[in-house]
Amino acid sequence: MPSNMASRSDLNAVIMDYLISEGYPSAAQKFAHEANIEPMLDVDSIQERVEIREAIDSGDIQTAIEKINELNPQVLDQDSALHFSLLRLQLIELIRKATASQDGDITPALTFATTHLAPRAPTNPEFLEDLEHTMALLIFPPDNLAPTLAALLDPALRQEVAQRVNQALLLSQGERTKATLYDLVNHRSWAHQKAMEAKKEQLPERMELGFDPSQNGHESSQNGAPSSDQHNGQGDPMATGWGPY
Repeated sequence: MPSNMASRSDLNAVIMDYLISEGYPSAAQKFAHEANIEPMLDVDSIQERVEIREAIDSGDIQTAIEKINELNPQVLDQDSALHFSLLRLQLIELIRKATASQDGDITPALTFATTHLAPRAPTNPEFLEDLEHTMALLIFPPDNLAPTLAALLDPALRQEVAQRVNQALLLSQGERTKATLYDLVNHRSWAHQKAMEAKKEQLPERMELGFDPSQNGHESSQNGAPSSDQHNGQGDPMATGWGPY
């Protein structure tokens, strides 16, 4: 094997790191068995992160906050920006429910904003701006929102916050906040771009990296297995999720 080639053990470590960081507990166990390696694998911890992510993805922010605090209350205590982002998501869900019909009651949303977000807003200019921006959802009809307001109702915002929560939980557990695989992908993209700029090689304008951002390849806490769309030939289930970072 050439000296510049990664060893099988190195590749196994990168794959295992990805499975653990991104929340594939059963896949990590199966891979460890097939690769004949014995990683420090805390399945319960991984599963807890999976359940928190799923709660956020489904819009059940209150459950997510409760689970985060059960796992480690210091995570939100020490990261006011992340805590505010979760509370803002919760406010958005209340507004979404209130504006779903013409006779929807906006009182719960106003009460939540006044009680949980308004006291925090003066402590940070960005908090105040985000709160004002979010409250604008109550003024304009949901079917005719400006792009900046429509983005608040896009599931991508939930996924962005879920990614930040996952990183914060990993950091609190003394783990890497992102998988090594993403660093390798970023380095590969950087090298490819530099080669294109230098025009030293005849390279294609685009390199397929195997990531499909339209799919979420994480395992579900319902059955511990990847969703069925990962096996229909539409992309590699090992290279989807919240990245690239």
